[in-house]
Amino acid sequence: MVRVLLPLVLFGNGLAAGIMFSTVIGVVPWMLVQPYDRYVLATRFLWSRYDPFMPVVNALTCVLDIVLVFVAPTNTSRMLFGGAAGLLLIVMTISVVKNVPVNRYVTSLDPDLRPTDWEERDPRMRWRNWNLTRTVLALIAFGVNAGATTAVV
Repeated sequence: MVRVLLPLVLFGNGLAAGIMFSTVIGVVPWMLVQPYDRYVLATRFLWSRYDPFMPVVNALTCVLDIVLVFVAPTNTSRMLFGGAAGLLLIVMTISVVKNVPVNRYVTSLDPDLRPTDWEERDPRMRWRNWNLTRTVLALIAFGVNAGATTAVV
């Protein structure tokens, strides 16, 4: 069972962390320079694609880590899989508590009617900072999962 779960946990965590990293180096810088209307439209476009996929991948990877806590053969690997699961729980919490509310707010806006106080309400920097935080945590979780895997084999 462990031999089946190890590649799955690495694949899921690596995929999610890689997608998140791509937002840090590509999507976010592009969104920061968009005018209001294009930013709203782009958020609508991107969120409808990332949202159904990313929560599932992160949650499944976290569940796999939790299963590995109970079935991995060494104490070291069990502790590392538990640490990775904890990091992924924090990633998912940041997503739900910080990033998703911003996405909901932006997608509720009318791209043709910019709020008069947009400069004060523009959430892009706040979203960027939380996205960077959760991305770093997802990348650390991937490293921890890789370390746990080497402790097994």
